[in-house]
Amino acid sequence: MKNLILFLSLLAVAALALPALAMEHGGERDADQKFVKKAALGGLMEVELGQLAQEKGEASEVQEFGRRMVEDHGQANSELSQLAQQKGWELPTELDQKHQNTVDQLQRHSGEEFDQRYMREMVKDHTKDVRKFEKAKEKVSDPELLAFIEKTLPVLEEHLQLARQTAEQLGVNVAEAEAEAEEELEEKEEKK
Repeated sequence: MKNLILFLSLLAVAALALPALAMEHGGERDADQKFVKKAALGGLMEVELGQLAQEKGEASEVQEFGRRMVEDHGQANSELSQLAQQKGWELPTELDQKHQNTVDQLQRHSGEEFDQRYMREMVKDHTKDVRKFEKAKEKVSDPELLAFIEKTLPVLEEHLQLARQTAEQLGVNVAEAEAEAEEELEEKEEKK
């Protein structure tokens, strides 16, 4: 009888714990999918802005930076798309309004003004991307997604360094752009 009571008690605890564990893992998958969607949108924007930099950039360094963004983010987008397809995750195929607004704003400019605004945006965007990928590296639950993050993060860090150098050459206040990016990240965290 004692064994039966013990068995039923353990069964009751397990019955209560299983739904909580399932919800926890479901929440992890949702968080992973949310990160993937945001990374995909950022990648799409980087490619589109890189194409714009190749067309509208005045300085050869800006055109070259744009070419590099198209190449590197295009490759990352392809890898992320393959991963999402394997996992059954949906990815955006076009920019959302926020990212489209950034493209539209830069499209209005040309010459030196375009170069400076573009490189300022690249410093801000890559500052945020590096922070988001660092944070995701600690939080994602999917091993293949973690591998993608670990592979992509050094490339983003390299982009940030190159963006800083190029922006400085053009007279962009890099410290101000990075501070603005950090402030935007903090505001977003506070809203959560």
